[in-house]
Amino acid sequence: MNNGTRELYGLIGYPVKHSFSPYMHNAAFEYLKMDAEYRLFEVPPEKLGEFFTKTIVEQDIKGFNVTIPHKEAAVPFLNASVSQSVRMNQAVNTVRVETDETMSGCNSDGMGFSLDLKERGFDALKKRVSLIGAGGGAKAVATSIAVKNPAKLLIFDLDSAKAASLCDIVKEFFPSVPVEAVSSVEKLEVYQADLLINATPVGMRETDPLAIKKEWLSPDLFVYDLIYNPAETKLLKAAKDAGCRTANGLGMLLYQGCLAFEYWTGRKAPVDVMRKALLERLHG
Repeated sequence: MNNGTRELYGLIGYPVKHSFSPYMHNAAFEYLKMDAEYRLFEVPPEKLGEFFTKTIVEQDIKGFNVTIPHKEAAVPFLNASVSQSVRMNQAVNTVRVETDETMSGCNSDGMGFSLDLKERGFDALKKRVSLIGAGGGAKAVATSIAVKNPAKLLIFDLDSAKAASLCDIVKEFFPSVPVEAVSSVEKLEVYQADLLINATPVGMRETDPLAIKKEWLSPDLFVYDLIYNPAETKLLKAAKDAGCRTANGLGMLLYQGCLAFEYWTGRKAPVDVMRKALLERLHG
């Protein structure tokens, strides 16, 4: 129970213990002298309905982020306004509880990804992009890439139906973008790509395999792994060894977090404070 005046925010997912989000949000609250706290809520899939119908009310939660595996499953619970990004992707990563206890949602993942790419000086215009994954995070990334009018977007997921569905979304909203769901990692044509994105959890564990073959990597390729913990996955290490430009998902985490903070509070996010908190946590 959240007694008193402190406003409660958080993250739901399964698992969530690895998340760095509390560090940046709580740093922002402290910097702005807000009486608020950001917590982790580990919610297994079978308990998602209970979280929305019971936990939010009991703990008086004002807003929360949504991560794997709930980004798509949480959408039906939104009963107030939803952003175009949610409608387009059918995935949500930020929920705001309104004063009448209805819930609005937006998806700041795609914009967070775009802002980080821009900061790194990469423009997807007329570039060839290979995307591994077709889940909630991948949807946001794919549509944010499609906005930039790439030369080609290839998508692979072990679940071929999910890859085909994401391909259909891109075709519906961005009919001029050449997009294709491919049947294997080999058909992603990584060796010809300008940007390779890993939008799967593969790489979070030391025992995870390398998703692609090292010989496909070259210095002309930018490799972006949405994973940020660990800071350097097997994929990023192999890419660095091959001379590729690389990025983990920390920048995307930062910018989507800033956008979520503003969506909940109506206040401008202290970007530098939040970035510093993330980097301090990352580097111990």
